[in-house]
Amino acid sequence: MKKTVLALSAAALALALPLFAGVETWKNVPLVDTKCEPKVKADPDKHPRSCALMCAVSGYGILTADGTYLKFDDAGNKKALAALKASNKTDHIRATVTGERDGDTIKVQTLSLD
Repeated sequence: MKKTVLALSAAALALALPLFAGVETWKNVPLVDTKCEPKVKADPDKHPRSCALMCAVSGYGILTADGTYLKFDDAGNKKALAALKASNKTDHIRATVTGERDGDTIKVQTLSLD
């Protein structure tokens, strides 16, 4: 009986690991709208919140430490827009994002402004 329970527990764990294996966290990274990303890449902290709100239809993403732009999926875009609307920061928009990277897109699970 104990061997069966252990075998089932090990099998359940093996099936669950892939669900969490691809989750990453990006901390204190610039949050930028996709339309303005090429223009503000050199200094994203000067990109104003007001512009990010006006360009919301283009979607959002983050600039990683190596300068790579990672776009958000639809859920991430909604979370970013809600966070920007709730914020009263005027610029230097930084975020912590948790999700699964798929190429140049993040399937966002959580997003909070720093």
